Amino acid sequence: QVQLVESGGGLVQAGDSLRLSCAASIRTFSRYAMGWFRRAPGKEREFVASIHWSAYVTTYADSVKGRFTISRDNAKNTVYLQMTSLKPEDTAVYYCAASTIMVKNTAGWPYWGQGTQVTVSS
Repeated sequence: QVQLVESGGGLVQAGDSLRLSCAASIRTFSRYAMGWFRRAPGKEREFVASIHWSAYVTTYADSVKGRFTISRDNAKNTVYLQMTSLKPEDTAVYYCAASTIMVKNTAGWPYWGQGTQVTVSS
């Protein structure tokens, strides 16, 4: 059974930074690609960032490139999303996901957390 639990969300002002964490209960965590997605009010869930099981390869949505950094600690079964220079348009529920493949399509990710709310005020 796979369980993903996000934490670290909150209310911040534009320009602030925030770090999200996702603790994974996966027996073979180091063999999974991990991803972050988000769903803004009234919009579909969208890809934010992903990281290969080796941590050597990362991908980002154009909207967050240069501002967000995804990382992982395989010893702690945890993946992080460091968010800087936050904008009001980053306001969304952020979800952690796990997959054996690294794709941007949400359909390619079978395991999901419950999400954590990030609200950026202007």
